[in-house]
Amino acid sequence: MRWPGTIITILAICLSPLAVQSAETGDPDRGAKIWGKCKSCHRVGDGAANSVGPHLNEIFGRKAGSIEGFPYSKGMLREGADGLTWTPEKLHIYLENPKALVSKTRMNFRGLKNARDRIDVLAYLRQFSANPQDIPESAPTAAPSDPDVDAAIMAIAGDRDYGEYLSGECTTCHKSDGADDGIPSITGWPSEDFVTAMHAYKVKHRPHPVMQMMASRLSDEEIASLAIYFEGAQ
Repeated sequence: MRWPGTIITILAICLSPLAVQSAETGDPDRGAKIWGKCKSCHRVGDGAANSVGPHLNEIFGRKAGSIEGFPYSKGMLREGADGLTWTPEKLHIYLENPKALVSKTRMNFRGLKNARDRIDVLAYLRQFSANPQDIPESAPTAAPSDPDVDAAIMAIAGDRDYGEYLSGECTTCHKSDGADDGIPSITGWPSEDFVTAMHAYKVKHRPHPVMQMMASRLSDEEIASLAIYFEGAQ
């Protein structure tokens, strides 16, 4: 089975960082405009370096106060030592009122009081962290547990060679060497996890519309074959 080239074009566009937009992650284009309030102190993007504040590349999942060589406040270092990690929830709280979360931070910013502004600027910043897309298996966009897949489907023995043939559509965006450049790696996934994820997209439990479309075009046997191929493709 070969999917039309137009589908591949849609996939590449919809999985690009600038196209990510949902009720959960906000509007990154609007967030880029709000970012103007932050960029006098912070840098983000290619080649970003520390300025008045630390650069914000890879902020999602980063331990607070952990960029080597940056002169953090004692308050931020203490919070990091106590286990503060920059999850979306913690960033949301911090952006509303920095000193409410880190009492002795040197970040002299009154905060973004509008919740929509905070959601959108975080959507913008997601583009500069690993796995920023709205793909539920990728931190920081974890989703609730997937529904159980029928045992008969889980028992299907995939054909690795057929999976390799089908994989060309996947590796248009996912790196065949397992590298992660913003789109999560699927190389080395346990086949059961792969099958479960694809069927969750198929029944629209996982919200990514392009993955829902791609999964809907695959038969149970094709999903099983892709799963067994990617499990061993390390």
